[in-house]
This record gives sequence, C-alpha cells and structure tokens, in this order.
Amino acid sequence: MARLAGLRVFPVKALDGIDVEEVEILDGGTVAHDREFALFDDDGEVINGKRTARVHDVRTDFDTESGELAVAPADGESRRFALEDDRERAARWFSEQFGCPVTVRRDTSRGFVDRREMGPSIVSTATLRTVASWFDGLTVEGLRRRLRTNVEVGGVEPFWEDRLVGEGAPAVSVGGVRLEGVTPCGRCVVPERDPDTGEPTPEFRSRFVRNRRESFPEWADEGAFDHFYTVTVIARVPEADRGRTLRVGDPVELVG
Repeated sequence: MARLAGLRVFPVKALDGIDVEEVEILDGGTVAHDREFALFDDDGEVINGKRTARVHDVRTDFDTESGELAVAPADGESRRFALEDDRERAARWFSEQFGCPVTVRRDTSRGFVDRREMGPSIVSTATLRTVASWFDGLTVEGLRRRLRTNVEVGGVEPFWEDRLVGEGAPAVSVGGVRLEGVTPCGRCVVPERDPDTGEPTPEFRSRFVRNRRESFPEWADEGAFDHFYTVTVIARVPEADRGRTLRVGDPVELVG
C-alpha cells in the first residue's frame, strides 16, 4: 500500500533540510517551516544555491519548537541563533561567512518558496532510488539533499508522481489531504552539486537527461513536460484542506 514515507522541510531557504513526522498546511498552501526564513544580500536578492555555491560551506539544523538555528561552518566554531527574535546576530554571522552584507527575513504565511502560488513538492522513494542508481557513489539520501523535496511517497513505482500532471491527471489524497499536481519541477544547477562540498558531479545533467528520456513512463503525459531535466512534481493544496496536517505513515491514494 502507498504510504507517506517521509516529510522534509527547509527552514532557511538554500540551507539544510530537516525531517519531520508531521507538518501543517499553511493558509498560503505551503507546509509549515518550509523556506520560512531566507537570506538576502544588500541588493535585496535572495541568497541561494543557484547564485552561490557558498551555501554548501555551512551545515545547519533547526529546532521547530524553539525556533533555534544551529550553524556549523566547515572550518569554524558552531553557533546557535533564535531566529524569531535574534535575526540581526544571525545576519552578522552569515555576512562574515558569505563575504557580503546579509539580512535574514521571515515569512510565516507561505515561506520564500520559488513558486508562490503553489505548494509542496512530491517524489517517490522509488524515483530517488532509480535516479541515484544512474550515478556512481550517489546515495538515496544524497539525492534527497540535492532535490530538496517535501513529500516522499513509498510503496509505489519509479516516477509515480509523473502521473499527477497532464491531461486528465488525478489528484492524490494523503491521509485525506488533497494534493493536486500543477507542474513538473524543472531542475537548476543545484542537483548537479555535491551537497557537502559544492563540487559538481561530472556530466550530471547530460547523463540525467539521457536516462530520464530512456526511462520515461509510457503511462505519463509527455506533453506536460517541457524537457527531460525534470524530476518531482509541484502540487497545490485546495483552500478547503489548508490548515490540516500531513503525517508520516498516512495512506496515499489517487483520487479524481
């Protein structure tokens, strides 16, 4: 039986994610604590992995109850910051790490997700295993960290989530919470890099595209995909289901 195998949120955009057992759907349609905080430079641009590989130099952890962010640079002393009321001190620390003025902002309505009108991202465990097998030395957990997806579904086939987009696509119910596929997630430079070192994996994109094309499911609507450098699906949560909670272990089923 298909089940919700994992939930992961990324409290500070571009930094490490954390696994949670349950998560609330916010009124804005995203999941609580996901990209709740973000780092901005002095031009007002968000600092993320697309713009700088320096984000890989810092390991982080986040306590959702206390709101404390733990940071550990590769070559320095660890620190802790209470981001609810101590963002200025955290900003000074990140400014020193990244070599530019940094401010830390918070958005509790829907977070600093890239697609403001959409919700959580979905992938199957089988998809992660399949894609990881395309690259020597790439583990499933390493791929999770590269793809940075919220909702992981177990007990289904590889690329199961592809069926959630295209003409006549079903929605999915996760413990009674409805998720409607909106768009496949076209990928940027971030999945090409080792999440610990920032070093690019040689020929990652070309090998990914070749294998994705060759293994594209016959039952998926290829017309819904602009290209093959795509994996995971971005979903939307209807307003009626916002405020509800997703829990690891919830049953997952396709619905009309």
